[in-house]
Amino acid sequence: MKIKFKKTISIAAVGAVLAVLTFSSCNKSPYPGYDFNENGVYSKFYKHDDKGVSPKEGDMVRLVMSYKNSKDSVLFDSKGKGNPTGKNYIEFPLNKSTFKGSFEDALSMMSVGDSASFMISADSVYLKTFKVKEMPKYIVKNTMLTFDAKLEKITSKAEVDAERKKKEDERNALLQERKKAEPAELAKYLDENKVTAKPTSTGLYYIEKTKGKGAHPTKGCKVKVAYTGRLLNGTVFDTSDKETAKKAGPGVYDERRPYEPIEFPLDMQQVIPGWDEGLKLMAPGAKGQFIIPSSLAYGEQGGGPIPPYSSLVFDVELISFSAAEKAPAGPPAMPKGK
Repeated sequence: MKIKFKKTISIAAVGAVLAVLTFSSCNKSPYPGYDFNENGVYSKFYKHDDKGVSPKEGDMVRLVMSYKNSKDSVLFDSKGKGNPTGKNYIEFPLNKSTFKGSFEDALSMMSVGDSASFMISADSVYLKTFKVKEMPKYIVKNTMLTFDAKLEKITSKAEVDAERKKKEDERNALLQERKKAEPAELAKYLDENKVTAKPTSTGLYYIEKTKGKGAHPTKGCKVKVAYTGRLLNGTVFDTSDKETAKKAGPGVYDERRPYEPIEFPLDMQQVIPGWDEGLKLMAPGAKGQFIIPSSLAYGEQGGGPIPPYSSLVFDVELISFSAAEKAPAGPPAMPKGK
């Protein structure tokens, strides 16, 4: 019985050893402490809830994360200055995996609250995920990037889509309100400022303050213009005059900007349509005011400090203009055959 018992223990021990060897062979990883997953990811979990919910393609993930190259140089840290959001985390939709063993594959292994480190091919990340044409000099070819990540939140694709639709509906409602309000706001401004000038067929108002001399610029002419732009409530949003910009304060004044008249060719889509139309009503030396409806300005999009469907007021001086450049001559005509 004793001999038989010893043989049983020996067989069990051999079985255990074989099991360990089998597991090791399925978990081949050249990186100490990292496990190799069947999806091609080398992972080391510090905290892992294997019963938690993992993100799926299209879900929004919130991460505190960083990654570094093979020389331990940090290339990105969500808690550092390189984060454009100014927060200590980043959020983005989980896209389809760009290669086997990608960071997307790594994230699909995590649950909310998990923290882990992943070793991922640097070449594949840059060429297949980032889609760069050439590898950066700070990346050694055929090396790995080390990603450290903590998954803080998952927002399902359905929730993301619902929130996006809600914001779109709110924006559309706001746009409709602004669209309805613009005519009344413009009429009030014209009445309060005793504007008697008649609008052009497009709706532009031009109020001449100082008459210019000479011909008017036409399409293609290069004009030189000084200006100040305001909302109907008097708020300055842009100007070529330095002192006016300083009085308007932050958001308008930029010490890095050269404050001087601007030059551009007419009718070449370099300015809003109201300017192209209005400047052709002026002669050099003329000073005046354009009152421009949003249809000739920034429309429903608005821009920066300019809300959607905003009529604008510009004080404008046409300093000078030069004739339109002639198009280069085409090839000489070929003689006709006899």
